[in-house]
Amino acid sequence: MVVIEAHVVPGGTESIRLQEYALHIFSGINTNQGIKKAIKRGLIRVNGLQASTGLWVKAGFKIELCDLELPPSKIYKLPLEVVYEDDHIAIINKPGGISVSGNQFRTVQNALPYNLRPSMRKNALPVFRPVHRIDSPTCGLLLVAKTADASAKLGKQFEDRLVKKRYRAVVIGSLHEKGKIDMQVDDKDAVSTFKLVKKSPSIRNRFLSMVDLYPETGRTHQLRIHMAGIGNPILGDKIYGTEGEILRGKGLFLCAAELQFSHPDSGEEMSISIDPPYKFGRFMEMEEKRWEKYNSESEIV
Repeated sequence: MVVIEAHVVPGGTESIRLQEYALHIFSGINTNQGIKKAIKRGLIRVNGLQASTGLWVKAGFKIELCDLELPPSKIYKLPLEVVYEDDHIAIINKPGGISVSGNQFRTVQNALPYNLRPSMRKNALPVFRPVHRIDSPTCGLLLVAKTADASAKLGKQFEDRLVKKRYRAVVIGSLHEKGKIDMQVDDKDAVSTFKLVKKSPSIRNRFLSMVDLYPETGRTHQLRIHMAGIGNPILGDKIYGTEGEILRGKGLFLCAAELQFSHPDSGEEMSISIDPPYKFGRFMEMEEKRWEKYNSESEIV
């Protein structure tokens, strides 16, 4: 059994049961049912011992997520763009519309063996492990650990908020040049900042804005909730978007465009970035042309 993620409960943590607490600390499991199964199978251990779902978590407890070292039964043969790869880590460009992991077969995790080289290191993981989450409709950079050491060290960097992430999005409405959003998500502190990239007029929405988003905390759906909360929902957001302005078949206009972190083996400062999908800029251009055409025809009339 290999420890793939570890967490020490900080001081000041309110009284909470293990099943509920563990849901928010491990990147590899993001459902209550998944946490419950992992605890019952002995994959989540507290202070080195098997624990129960009802255990009350206390400050100083060391909670570990372990792996049974069983390879996936089936490999999902989905080609993925590999942006970076070595013997310790890999970074892939996750397509929108597919979950990173979960109980279903069609996940990014099940497609990783089809796209990545096995690690030759002694502590290589039998199953490649994504070390953070990206919402299913979101596309972009996903960091993957190939060894147990890489998984543990990257997990610690995420826990200590040392990993910097930049997202590119198209949102509805007009925004200032930059701003900060301090708004709780699920009754927990959450902070994001944004910088305007460009703005275009739109007949349907008055304005569309392309922005870079920087989450300072890592709450579920944080950026989507924050942008909707200030009145600028992300284009194509079926959950937090404005009814009547959801684009059918075009997906969510949110891309994880850049990651900055320390390499878990060499310590080198890594900065990996990609361009957002072509549709982001193209849609704004088309909306602006429609606006210009509409206004020129109005002037003639």
